Amino acid sequence: MKFFDRSELKAILIIFTFLILISTPNFIISLRRARDAQRKADVGSIQDALYRYQADFGTFPLSIDGKIAACEPVSYKEADGIKTPVFSSCDWGKTSLADLSDSSYPPYLKVIPGGSYYYVSNGYGFGIYGTLEGKAEDEYDESIIKEGFVCGEKICNFGKIYAEKNK
Repeated sequence: MKFFDRSELKAILIIFTFLILISTPNFIISLRRARDAQRKADVGSIQDALYRYQADFGTFPLSIDGKIAACEPVSYKEADGIKTPVFSSCDWGKTSLADLSDSSYPPYLKVIPGGSYYYVSNGYGFGIYGTLEGKAEDEYDESIIKEGFVCGEKICNFGKIYAEKNK
């Protein structure tokens, strides 16, 4: 059995190096697109959960410091003899979005996706924002950047917004 001589090994090494150099940028782009696709899916699943929450309660959860305020009650406020809970903010990637008054009811989201997201709500509408790495993505939105919401360490640049009419 004859092995490759030095010149043949050198040629094979050059070919493999060339192939790696050509394929690396495409591999990096595909990884970025995969991360962006996950962020889009996360925002979509949060949006769906918020719609189901609103269908049950008639309002969207409020926001506190860019987070969904629908976790454990921290206090109660009273108006017209009715006590209503004031909820704490939910931690991204750690807590669920659920009906706290009925533990047998399935959660709207088992775990709110972790990552760098920002949530704004007045109860009648909401905005859920994130950051895409690729500026060529369809959802990339310069007008959201102008809002200045901070998603993790970067300014948010895409999102889903819902506002009820006549509110």
